[in-house]
Amino acid sequence: MACMKLGSRADVFQRQGQAWFCRTGLPSDIIVEVGDISFHLHKFPLLSRSGVLARLIAEAPKEREECVIELPDIPGGSKTFELVAKFCYNVKLELTASNIVHLRCAAEHLQMTEEYGDANLISQTETFLNQVVLRSWKDTLKALQTCDGDVLPYAEELHIVKSCIESLSGKASSSGPNLFGWPIVEQGLWSMQSPGGSVLWNGISIGAKPNISSSDWWYGDLTTLSLPLYMRLIAVMESHGISHKIIAGSLVVYAEKFLPGFNRHKVSDESSNHLTPLSEEEQKILLEDIDKLLPLQRGLVPTKFLLGLLRLAMILQLSPSCISSLEKRIGMQLDEATAEDLLIPNFTCSDETLYNVDCVQRVLEHFLAMDQVAGGASPCSTDSSHLIGSPSQTPITMVAKLIDGYLIEIAPDVNLKLPKFQALAAAVPEFARPLDDDLYRAIDMYLKNHPWLTESEREQLCRVMDCQKLSLEACTHAAQNERLPLRVIVQVLFFEQLQLRTSVAGCFMVSDNLEGSRYLLRSGATAARENQILKVGMDSMRMRVCELEKECSNMRKEIEKLSGVKNSTSSTSSWGNMPMLLGFKMCSANEGSVRKQKIGESKVKTLKNRYGKHKNSSHGDKASISSALS
Repeated sequence: MACMKLGSRADVFQRQGQAWFCRTGLPSDIIVEVGDISFHLHKFPLLSRSGVLARLIAEAPKEREECVIELPDIPGGSKTFELVAKFCYNVKLELTASNIVHLRCAAEHLQMTEEYGDANLISQTETFLNQVVLRSWKDTLKALQTCDGDVLPYAEELHIVKSCIESLSGKASSSGPNLFGWPIVEQGLWSMQSPGGSVLWNGISIGAKPNISSSDWWYGDLTTLSLPLYMRLIAVMESHGISHKIIAGSLVVYAEKFLPGFNRHKVSDESSNHLTPLSEEEQKILLEDIDKLLPLQRGLVPTKFLLGLLRLAMILQLSPSCISSLEKRIGMQLDEATAEDLLIPNFTCSDETLYNVDCVQRVLEHFLAMDQVAGGASPCSTDSSHLIGSPSQTPITMVAKLIDGYLIEIAPDVNLKLPKFQALAAAVPEFARPLDDDLYRAIDMYLKNHPWLTESEREQLCRVMDCQKLSLEACTHAAQNERLPLRVIVQVLFFEQLQLRTSVAGCFMVSDNLEGSRYLLRSGATAARENQILKVGMDSMRMRVCELEKECSNMRKEIEKLSGVKNSTSSTSSWGNMPMLLGFKMCSANEGSVRKQKIGESKVKTLKNRYGKHKNSSHGDKASISSALS
């Protein structure tokens, strides 16, 4: 820290209890009381330097042998007046960034001008402040930190606060702090030394260039300022054209240090051990100021940080306008959030749910509105092949997966009402979900924890799910799920069969493409053997298709028995229309002709094993449905 030495005499001051004595060999003739501290001094050194002290001495009663005056309002209190007294006695003292503001304000308060002595305290402190302190980032910051309490009004009046803020703002826009080191007085020139050892004169490097730091080098330093001073500095930086992204980064660092819940995962440093925590009112002010200073722009701050602000804003019961603004900011970048981040506890007494689902619903609506304005992905505006090829690259698709994950997390809440759960699930556009597996998992979880739902309520909830967008694994699970309505199970079974037939046709198509190349690589004996194995595999598949059709026929008979339908002709017609009512058509066992293929022995074995597994699982599925129907 830079310093400036004043005075030439040795220290003659001595403290005894609550009193200071000046040991000059002469008895004191004046007592100056500053708070609960008494200074036993001499009149002449004081009145020769201070206009206020000269006036008070002249106005003091003459009856008493020892003059007593009081200075209750001196900036900095007794500690500052001790330095003032030493200056009046020409005792050695040092001006530093820690005491310069107090001494400058005290000198102004005591009228220590050139009228009462050459090189008086006002001129000395003014010179050190302007030519040394304000040229250094750390010294300026330290001086600004001392502008609090009873000193602040004097510092404002003398424009010290403004000068410090302007200096810091200008330095923050530079490339790094190395250009603004710690100046020291040396032979009448203000010089300093760079970390590399080269001399800097008037801020200009003579030798090695200073190290260049990133634009966020000053973030941590500003956390040492009080909230009012920090906000004033940030406002000035913004007016000077510092980018919103840099200012937003500083706001994040400051908030994480002072707001509860943000710094619990951070290792505490030495500077944070003595910080005074913000009061509840100051936390509200900080949150509102952050909301005002941050422009409504995507990506300035992390989504996790915004969700933390929103959670704290609800705890502190901030204004609805502030909460709504935070929700809009989160909605603009909802695709960057995680399901865990969205689990905002419910702090209202009117709703018994564990989490604030209404808040997430509003955030989702903001995202959908922004996505629509920006021309987001939709069936009309985006190529379908792009959606299928890379669904994870679309923000709307990422948000759909996020909401499905959030639904899985909140589904176990027994107090969560069906309309609220269904509304959030249905708010996501259908085209945003390439697969409905996560949505099915959320619905299954909700049905498991809400067993009292009626059959109609279960069917109503399942309408938000598209059975045709379930994977084969999800279809297998759903076909055995007793919590699902019967209508949904039948839909799943029919679609599972359609998927199976599509898979078989796809495998044969692949075999056709490989026939030519494999024929050239195989010998005559090997080709004949492969043809024989392939014929066995195709016969097995034909049997599998026939068995599926027989099982469907049995299911038709069971439904006819339950329905009490007596007219077999009309019943057969109704069953024939069922696949069309369910959204797809049945395939005939005699569709297409199976061509003989020349493929490797390993491919045939894989096909046989795969469809052997489907056969076993299908038997189990049909048995469970038959038992449910009976």
